[in-house]
Amino acid sequence: MNNQSQHIDFSTILTPTNSATLLNQLTTLESLPIEDFDSESLSLSDRKVITSQNKLISYLIISQQQWQWLNSICTDYQSNVDSQSVNTLQTYKDFEHTLTDWLISLFNTLFLEQKVELVRGEQEPEYFPIQGGQPARIEFAHGFFASALHEISHWCVAGRKRRLLNDFGYWYAPDGRTVAQQQAFERVEIKPQALECLFTLACGHSFQVSQDNLSADFDTSTSTFAYDVYMKAKEYVAKPHTLPRDAKTLLAALLLICTSNQINM
Repeated sequence: MNNQSQHIDFSTILTPTNSATLLNQLTTLESLPIEDFDSESLSLSDRKVITSQNKLISYLIISQQQWQWLNSICTDYQSNVDSQSVNTLQTYKDFEHTLTDWLISLFNTLFLEQKVELVRGEQEPEYFPIQGGQPARIEFAHGFFASALHEISHWCVAGRKRRLLNDFGYWYAPDGRTVAQQQAFERVEIKPQALECLFTLACGHSFQVSQDNLSADFDTSTSTFAYDVYMKAKEYVAKPHTLPRDAKTLLAALLLICTSNQINM
């Protein structure tokens, strides 16, 4: 990580005020409450849409209740850390596992019809497209919550054609890259890490960029990567219509669950 990234405060991108504004912008006016319709005049397809929407709202209410419970666990964990209580590491591991379970459930529910699943991986992250009637799989690294959000962000950026390819057809060189390879890596990482930033902040977590270059043997202090990610995330907030379609869906759900007081039917 270079010095520049240490001076950028990503938390300022999503304040309580602009989180509420962004949620309102992401929430479309296409879905009216069911009582606003003449049920006898609805087509079968319209009724199915309304039923599906009501089921989703019911799920989101449950997901918000789970999130609030997780927040209380996080508060207790922080209290234990501050008091140097024993077994705080195991407590955090249990919390991380439960948190990723919550995210897996949310993602897989939101995107069920797209035949894609978020999966806790044991090794390095990898994307596997639909094959043999099995849904596509987004495997994130070692069960980490941050890794899950990062891999989801890549999926959101990838278009229809790239989602048919292993790892979206992206080039990847491991840590220890040359200067040219690092520059190429940072160029393709700006959009996904900007999305990851917004998803992370919506969940109430802190965010920092990942340049994935711990073994770099060249000067990285002149890199503008952190600033580029910061500015792209700010642009998405200012112009939410430019967000990828699935990013809009997930970000709206996260903001609704994690930042609103109560979801109403």
